[in-house]
Amino acid sequence: MINLKAELKDVSSIKSDALVMFIPSDDKSNKSSKRKLENLLGKSISPTSIKDVTGKAGETTVLYTPDIFASKRIILTGIGESEKVNLEYIRRAGAVAAKKAQGLKLSSIAYILDIFDNSDLKLDDSLEDISCAIAEGAALGIYKFPTYFSDEEQKSNPLQSATLIAHTKKNLKEIERGVKRAAIISEGVYLARDLGNTPGLDLYPETLAAIARNECRKAGCKVTIFDEKKIESLRMGGILSVSKGSEQSPRFIIIEWNGGKRTEKPHVLVGKGITFDTGGISIKPSANMGEMKMDMSGAAAVIGAMKAAAMMKLRVNLIGLIPACENMPSGKAIRPGDVIRIMDGTSVEVDNTDAEGRLILADALVYAKRYKPKAVVDLATLTGACVVALGHYATGMMGNDENIIEALKAAGNRSYERVWELPLYDEYEKLIKSDIADVKNVGGRWAGAITAGWFLKKFVDNYQWVHLDIAGTAILEESGDYTQKGASGVGVRLLIEWLRTV
Repeated sequence: MINLKAELKDVSSIKSDALVMFIPSDDKSNKSSKRKLENLLGKSISPTSIKDVTGKAGETTVLYTPDIFASKRIILTGIGESEKVNLEYIRRAGAVAAKKAQGLKLSSIAYILDIFDNSDLKLDDSLEDISCAIAEGAALGIYKFPTYFSDEEQKSNPLQSATLIAHTKKNLKEIERGVKRAAIISEGVYLARDLGNTPGLDLYPETLAAIARNECRKAGCKVTIFDEKKIESLRMGGILSVSKGSEQSPRFIIIEWNGGKRTEKPHVLVGKGITFDTGGISIKPSANMGEMKMDMSGAAAVIGAMKAAAMMKLRVNLIGLIPACENMPSGKAIRPGDVIRIMDGTSVEVDNTDAEGRLILADALVYAKRYKPKAVVDLATLTGACVVALGHYATGMMGNDENIIEALKAAGNRSYERVWELPLYDEYEKLIKSDIADVKNVGGRWAGAITAGWFLKKFVDNYQWVHLDIAGTAILEESGDYTQKGASGVGVRLLIEWLRTV
């Protein structure tokens, strides 16, 4: 991952392949920024050479500096209208500049931040938060997954470092805190993206568990892994039934971070860990089935968030629970019409074996009861219905506690991993009523994301709980400013932003 750092330096003495300056688009601020640029560069620049720099979001212009500068280029990066600028605009601008530098095959850039500390641009956000957004954009914008490339150029990542420049000692401390936070969070997102992008041939329950153990132990977490024999002893029928058709045996992963008081109840994060989903006997269409290597994106988010929380030493007790299986068709696979029992004894009629994620999450939600949790949040690429409803721009959210729902909304708005609440009205429950068992695992054509949420609700004890359906936000069809086609790593930044406030 790119090296992120902060320094206190005069602009002319900064050694990097390019400086980055942000330019607003509204007339007054745009002219003011250009005047400062002219004063900075002196006679080496003429007003006509920057006349067409509009400052529109996403726009970049490369200028070359006079010989007295240690850096030879300036990348002017538009951030849009001053009044509309927020952390997301800044995050995107940080990414756009980094990607421009990457395209020029530069190895280092330095962001000039004084625009955020003068009359041209006044934001309610702290310089720490602004710095974190810029650094996140830089790191996440140039993410690559080069593991399977043979060509060295495709494997390489030219941009190696990004420095955020402070102009006072006071500012330096704030910027350092923001950069440090961004570096840790980005490392968690990188881990989640790498896991999601890894093919099922190489990532299956056993290897997912091994990576979770290695990565989270390094950060200071305790990791326990249950094998199939232990899962059987716990009578986790959801996990056992889903994995029956696969040659790969299941795992149940428990990650613990104790950063709070010993007597403090933990927050529990639950992540769906289907390492590949064919749909089982209810097999999926072949088109785009390869994306189902990312059906463990909920698990990836929990692993990434747990690692980041430990590295940040968050003062909270945190448990990560990951049921990990592979859903395959075979002579041993569970069939539509079969009845299974979840860990708490609830009988479930399996009407569709492609609705397997809720079966393994049910076991995990039951297991979570033993921690007497303060709150439980589960993340899962659970339903195509949620993608139909919200597309790829918002995560579906359901739950039984308005305080957590509102806190996650606020965290989603700040991280731009936005969530949107769907109702769990009592009337929806009848859609998953079974004629032969306690509950059915699908509810028919209508309200598919909600009936999946209602199914999970049946296995929630009296604890506070929120379900996040990340089917649309975890698997992307196209790249954005700081996201790439494929696994987005969604959930890591959202969870950390929320956990920082609990």
